[in-house]
Amino acid sequence: MDSEAIHEELDERAADAAGQVVAWRRHLHRHPELSNREVNTARLVADHLRSLGLDEVRTGIAGHGVVGVLRGSAPDGGRVVALRADMDALPVKDLCGTDFASETVDADYPGGPFPVSHACGHDCHTAMLMGAATVLAGVRERLPGTVLFVFQPAEEGPPVTEEGGARAMVEAGAFAGPVPTMAFGMHVTPYPKGYVGYRVGNQYGASALVRIVVTGKQVHGSTPWEGVDPMPAVGAVLTGIGQLYRQVSAFDPVTVTIGHVEDVGRFNIIGQTVTLWGTVRCAVESDMAEVERRLTTLAEHSAAAYGATATVEYLQSVPPVHNSGPWVEAALPTFRRVAGGERVVETGATLGYDDVSEFIRRFGGLYVMLGVQDAALDASGRPVPAEGGRGLVTNHNPHFYADDDTLVTGVRLHAHVAYDHLTGALVVR
Repeated sequence: MDSEAIHEELDERAADAAGQVVAWRRHLHRHPELSNREVNTARLVADHLRSLGLDEVRTGIAGHGVVGVLRGSAPDGGRVVALRADMDALPVKDLCGTDFASETVDADYPGGPFPVSHACGHDCHTAMLMGAATVLAGVRERLPGTVLFVFQPAEEGPPVTEEGGARAMVEAGAFAGPVPTMAFGMHVTPYPKGYVGYRVGNQYGASALVRIVVTGKQVHGSTPWEGVDPMPAVGAVLTGIGQLYRQVSAFDPVTVTIGHVEDVGRFNIIGQTVTLWGTVRCAVESDMAEVERRLTTLAEHSAAAYGATATVEYLQSVPPVHNSGPWVEAALPTFRRVAGGERVVETGATLGYDDVSEFIRRFGGLYVMLGVQDAALDASGRPVPAEGGRGLVTNHNPHFYADDDTLVTGVRLHAHVAYDHLTGALVVR
């Protein structure tokens, strides 16, 4: 069977699986699980992979990670493509407005209780890769190589007292045999439905979680002079962060975001400590050390100015997702076949992060965007709301939504990329 015929068969099989993919996605959306707690999601995935008769289904990797191994017909093993989806949800209330919206609350998660939702679209990612496994298992005798279906936990970051995520999967030996010759994945995004967005260079930036603990001396609120109030120092740190951008090159974007302030005290007590939680993100990985150094200096000196102290820790560092030019050039014909030439577009840079970078960096490959919202591109190539649609809603927003009819495009994209890589059509020589 020639490549054109098998590409058509992949599309037919994806169309046949589309209804089930939508059903999986809606089930996962209704029943989300936070990072390192993806017990039922992993069970659903593993049960489906086993039903396909894969050669191996490995579970319990770095927590709740699952890897399905599908060996094709190559006598020597051939190439190995790792297709990746993340499974975890977010501590965000679900306001997407569908009849399958989540009402889940995790009462036991550290820092909780939290409402839980798939406000970043990982339900879509998981369902699309389950669909791709269905498609590719149906043509296994014509795959001249091996496909790894990689379902990753804790992409959003595990609790700080726990290990998890992509790096933990690597360290747990998930890819020790067979070793991938390419890794591939995609992320749903507020782009026009069915569009594939790519970028040569860093698709996502480098990131690290930061914890700043400002310590004073606890005292009654009526006698602040008898203690050391950490609050003014915290205010100085929060204000000073806005000046960090003026201390590094404006041509390479960085951002420092404090997303959570944690106090231990009461309205009439000047507390002992205040903890700031946030992220440092850089478009260029080499800038991370300098931004972290300056943030540490700011926190320590601001605290000292008010008689307090500050400690700064950087945790869960994630390298940038880098798409090299040769890999993009090799993949563009595949992307255009799947989405249509006019729907494959170059995107701008983003300071979001995704730890799929751990796979891309080690094994080569690509990570792209899949548009799933009611949008159009303006003259400058930026997404704008489509007339009469649901608008544009960013990932991590409680109102984030994804169009179910677009999921089949993601299934096809996984299947075509896998086949093309295994046959040598999508490789870097």
